Amino acid sequence: MSKKKTTKSNAQTKKRKFRYRKPVNWFFLLLLITVFQVFCAAQILLNSAKEIVPATIFIVFGSYILAEWVYFLVFAGFLRRKSFEVELIAFFLTGIGLALTTSVYPDRAYTQLIAVFLGIGVFIVLLWILGDIDRVIKLRIPVAVLSIGALIFTLIFAKEINGARNWIIIGNNLMSIQTSEIIKIAFVFVGAATLENLQTTKILTKYIIFSVAVIGFLFIMKDFGTALIFFFTFVIIAFLRSGDIKTIFLILAGALMGGIGVLTFKPYVANRFATYRHIWEYADDKGYQQVRLLIYSVSGGLFGLGLGNGKLRYIYAATEDLAFGMVCEEFGMIIAFTVLLTFVALVVYSIRYSVAARSSFYSIAACAASSLLLFQTALHVFGVTDLLPWTGVTLPFISRGGSSMMCCWGLVALIKAVDVKTYKRYDKMVRSDKE
Repeated sequence: MSKKKTTKSNAQTKKRKFRYRKPVNWFFLLLLITVFQVFCAAQILLNSAKEIVPATIFIVFGSYILAEWVYFLVFAGFLRRKSFEVELIAFFLTGIGLALTTSVYPDRAYTQLIAVFLGIGVFIVLLWILGDIDRVIKLRIPVAVLSIGALIFTLIFAKEINGARNWIIIGNNLMSIQTSEIIKIAFVFVGAATLENLQTTKILTKYIIFSVAVIGFLFIMKDFGTALIFFFTFVIIAFLRSGDIKTIFLILAGALMGGIGVLTFKPYVANRFATYRHIWEYADDKGYQQVRLLIYSVSGGLFGLGLGNGKLRYIYAATEDLAFGMVCEEFGMIIAFTVLLTFVALVVYSIRYSVAARSSFYSIAACAASSLLLFQTALHVFGVTDLLPWTGVTLPFISRGGSSMMCCWGLVALIKAVDVKTYKRYDKMVRSDKE
């Protein structure tokens, strides 16, 4: 037998063994998550102010827990799907975010719950779309065009909030949409779909133009944190397809020169980072939020002060910009580090299951989406703790916000799709291999 045939045979054997790996015991883990969420609801009920109506807590947590179990019973029981690691992580993180929002803003708990349900809906619909690679390839151009159109619309009609012009307000502040969050899904989708079918330089050029346009619009909107996330995702996608370190260094060098140019000719951008490494000098001014986070977050110890007992909740935008600090203070360091490890686990999951992915699209999309979530988490955590300049990005799944929640669940769908056990045809593949 030739060396080439032996290598191919070993690869097929490895892929076959990979498919037979036993999935996690979702019932036991979901039961633990449910107990944790019931405990959170009980803490809110006992420790929160009198203005919180108990019925709100019962309805919000009851509906969410019911949705979790219905999802697993339908997909695992009736549809006989395999492998639920990603969903367990998403439900765990979403539950923490829902608990923080309900505890601090009980009047907004229903709105956040609706956003969670919409996010789960996005996850299910996107998984169906991703099930057909031909459908994915056909949709990449319309999705790219709609993304650019949405950014142009946002640039014209958006309202500036906290210095960034990226919020579409519907009605009399009835609802707001942050289009850049939704376009994160489209950015990964278009990038992975384009590079899956990369046959000519023209196709690659179109994708580069699309990426530059998206990041450029975000800079014009002054949404620098999100622009940085998109650029990082572009670098990851480019590397996954080419594997060329030299090209990546050239891209990074160009971005560095561009950043220096922006800071030189747009001084107001540099002023936004003036407090970096100097927050204690601005303790009652620009560094107010970060200083309070550093003080209060360590007071939670290993097990936390309990939901409703923290002081960070009284700081402006704590559930959005300071979400990690709230987790440290009220849930404790054990839960806080568990949260961080779950994002690392998503990246490990993506890399591990890329070995048996049906095409390069799924591998690129999963690794890019999980890396995006991990990078955004790092920007949030290191930013609020002053290890990096504070960009104001949210903590995925946990920070309050409907657009962010739908985006996170959409990205999880891109990660989930890499696993061949996600789809019904997996059973046929297993039977075929056994024969």
